[in-house]
Amino acid sequence: MSSSGHSDAPGPAAEAAQPSAATGPDAKADSSLQVPRRRIIVASLIGTTIEFYDFYIYATAAVSIFPLLFFVSDDPGAALLASMATFGAAFVARPLGSVIFGHYGDKIGRKATLVGALLTMGIATFIIGLLPTIHQIGLWAPIMLTIMRFCQGLGLGGEWSGAALLASETAKPGKRAAAAMWPQLGAPFGFILANGLFLILATAFSYNSAEIAGLPLDEALQDPFLVWGWRLPFLLSVLMVAVGLYVRLRIEETPVFARAVANDERVKTPVGEVFAKNWWEIILGTFIMLATYGLFYLMTTWVLSFAIGSPDAGGLGYDYQSFLVLQIIAIVFFAIFVPVAGSLADKFGRRPFLIVVTAAIMVFGLTFGVWLDPDSIGTGEGLNTTQMVLFLCVGMTLMGLTFGPMSAYLPELFPTNTRYTGSGVAYNFSSILGAALTPFVAAWLVQNFGVATVGWYLAGLGVLTLVSLILSPETNHKSLYTAGTE
Repeated sequence: MSSSGHSDAPGPAAEAAQPSAATGPDAKADSSLQVPRRRIIVASLIGTTIEFYDFYIYATAAVSIFPLLFFVSDDPGAALLASMATFGAAFVARPLGSVIFGHYGDKIGRKATLVGALLTMGIATFIIGLLPTIHQIGLWAPIMLTIMRFCQGLGLGGEWSGAALLASETAKPGKRAAAAMWPQLGAPFGFILANGLFLILATAFSYNSAEIAGLPLDEALQDPFLVWGWRLPFLLSVLMVAVGLYVRLRIEETPVFARAVANDERVKTPVGEVFAKNWWEIILGTFIMLATYGLFYLMTTWVLSFAIGSPDAGGLGYDYQSFLVLQIIAIVFFAIFVPVAGSLADKFGRRPFLIVVTAAIMVFGLTFGVWLDPDSIGTGEGLNTTQMVLFLCVGMTLMGLTFGPMSAYLPELFPTNTRYTGSGVAYNFSSILGAALTPFVAAWLVQNFGVATVGWYLAGLGVLTLVSLILSPETNHKSLYTAGTE
């Protein structure tokens, strides 16, 4: 077990020390200089916003664009499942990314590693916007798309834990969850940017997914949005990456890591160290995030495919642009409740707060059949949009509440010298179990057993998370100045 359970906190002065002042063993006592909180907030927020934007534009395209351009099949359901499977390739890559970037994050520092993660994600996203389609080069198109999706996963695998550490390792005592929630806001902000841009472009190009689905493939492929309009969100990401690099290159190293360097507390192989001495924390962290991942990708990727899918295949046949508007409305609730969750987790503790939220997610999952049954909510133009918006808003409110404290809770489970690697591995292992499989499994469940079973699946993920939380320690008052393990 880790010494992360120790509570020998160095005090407020240590937590607030300026990174550049932390040049010796006693640097933690220097409270004359304060961490530039505004710069830290911007650097952690803008980076994750860009990373999640890149990730989500792929998710949106995987539902409505790529089945027509990269995964053509006589069966629309099979094409969607193939596209969803490629969507999941990034989640397989994310644990590898967390190991690679975690190694350098624990060896050379948080700042330089975050720059590398941002570049990896940004370059892969830009290249996707340049790829030829299956109609132009055959099977090489989905192969290259899958490779770039894998590279996206590598970048995001190293991004989240670094941004979380940047925010949490510079926080004031007792306010760590509130400070660490800033990178969490990158998820809703990136989602709004990605889907908002797709909505604007689809409207500008008069692209209607429902009408396109009813056309012969040759005729559908003449639509300007499918010819080149879909590429713009991927290509424009390069501008945001440039902004993110500018901001991140101006930040300093965290005082917690600077102290570990000064005290010669780094380890030679962080991944070997964390698996040898903190394997239990990796397991707990993986399953603590499970329900959060499942909820989010059901409320975003899967529900979009379900809403715009053909009623003959079990979908609701609703218009693509109109549904994006509903999702963007709901994602605002996600953004609102992330900071609420951070404050509540500081006040009541991470563990008890997340136990209550996870129980609520389980109850919500058991109501999917009531919310989404086609006979209840309607299909096509007859869709009950009020009911759908309420469903999305409830789900996204719960998402904000469960996601907000994670950037504090997972890093707090690990010591300083393996924190980047440990928190990243746990976070991204969970992405395979809770996110990579979820849209695929949910689409299969709808086609074979009905929409209510998707909610049962979410409730099952919630049970696993609940058990992990019960077995986990409370870390609210734990010092982040913990370098060794025992």
